[in-house]
Amino acid sequence: MSAGTKASELRELSNEELVGKLREAKEELFNLRFQAATGQLENHGRLKSVRKDIARIYTLMRERELGIETVESA
Repeated sequence: MSAGTKASELRELSNEELVGKLREAKEELFNLRFQAATGQLENHGRLKSVRKDIARIYTLMRERELGIETVESA
C-alpha cells in the first residue's frame, strides 16, 4: 500500500478490492508493530499512516453500507 492512500482512489475500488486493501494494511500494521517491538523499525511515521489508511477504508465501507454518497468537489 502506498504511503497515504487517498480516499478518492479508494472510492474507485469495488467492495472486494477494499476488503483486500484492508487485509494488506492490517498485515502491514502487524509487521510494523512487530518491528517496533524488536527495535528494528526505522520509519515510525509509517505506523500512523497505515492506521489512518485502515480507518479510511473502514469509513468508506460504512458509508457504502449506509448508502451515503459524498460529493467530491472538482
